[in-house]
Amino acid sequence: MAVRMAARRNEAIIAPPEPELTPDEMLRRAIAMRPRLRERQDATEALGSILPETNLDFIKAGFYRIMQPRRFGGYEFDMVTFVKVMMEIARGCPSSGWVLALTAGHPLILAVFGDETQFDAYGDDGEFRCPAVGSPAMMTPAEGGWRCNGAWDYASGCDMATHLLGGAMRMGRDGHPVHMHVLLKRDEFSIVNNWDMIGMQGTGSKRAVADNVFVPAHRAVDWTIWQAPPERDLANRLLRNPIYHGRKSTFLIGEAAAVAIGIARGALDHFEEILAKPQRGLAAAAPGGSRLDLQEYQEYWGLARAWIDTAENAMLQVARDYTEHCRAFIEENVPFSDEADRGMILVEQHCVKLAWEATDLLFTSAGTSSSRKDAKIARHFRDLAVLRTHGTMRYMRTAPNRTRLHFGMPPLSPL
Repeated sequence: MAVRMAARRNEAIIAPPEPELTPDEMLRRAIAMRPRLRERQDATEALGSILPETNLDFIKAGFYRIMQPRRFGGYEFDMVTFVKVMMEIARGCPSSGWVLALTAGHPLILAVFGDETQFDAYGDDGEFRCPAVGSPAMMTPAEGGWRCNGAWDYASGCDMATHLLGGAMRMGRDGHPVHMHVLLKRDEFSIVNNWDMIGMQGTGSKRAVADNVFVPAHRAVDWTIWQAPPERDLANRLLRNPIYHGRKSTFLIGEAAAVAIGIARGALDHFEEILAKPQRGLAAAAPGGSRLDLQEYQEYWGLARAWIDTAENAMLQVARDYTEHCRAFIEENVPFSDEADRGMILVEQHCVKLAWEATDLLFTSAGTSSSRKDAKIARHFRDLAVLRTHGTMRYMRTAPNRTRLHFGMPPLSPL
């Protein structure tokens, strides 16, 4: 392996499927896919996972390779492109957007591991679809590596995964636990279907189980995603793009924030259709008219649109700021501080809050018939309600921690 890495350090190890593909073309593909994803919402929810044909569409479009290193068969685009694509996919189907975002972004986590792990994970074809889950499994030393035992709930996208990145823990020499991250291949974990929620039903966010699995040493690293990446000799690493060497938290929470904004935008699409339908009684300005003629509904649409636009613009600025922090850290040795990370996270959390307020307004203004189980605006409402329960969405936890860091006090919690 060492000889292979030395010989090919400056070469593209795996060519991307479409070497000339651009960010604009990738975004165009995501927009074009929206109607098809919308038609598949019911079937996705019924299956409890993204559909095989949707997964194939994502593979063909190159979506899983947006953030994947170029020399390992990816396109190595930026966070702005990633966020834009995820918004469009979630606009068409919330569950499909969630699965895509929470698998396609994780080459950034993999970048924390050494070069040998990059070769191992991307293999000969660059296929890498990888949920990341935090609840720690236990690691015990074994010759040449570790034995991994444990389970991770909420492994979104595990049904179509090629790998899984899981939080882990080992006991240090001082008797205190040490946080780790471990990379498992698909045949090294099993899946238990324990996902039965009121929303996000099509994400397949099930339990992944590792039962005394041997993991070679290079596929485990002492680290947790809430920490800065381990320091390494970056000059001799295969991955040179600064995006792979910054803090990870802002990017990872940005995955969920982008999906939330897309869900809200999709709810607005459905609300527009509701407004255009002929109405009777109080819901119409005149017999046979539509709600669009009423100032009340014009205000609903206008407020919701403003909140969604604000959230999207703020999220795109976070993506630009995050990219700049990574660049300055690597190229100018400017620290990528914990405070900066949490400041961007706090903005992302408020993007989700704005997306929720818009979706809540649209759903409650759309009328009782929109509460039918098969109503798509109801699905967007339910899905975003469940997304907001994610532990990373607690802005009332992040806000005081960001303040404490600014004034020289230690944070009270990891996020």
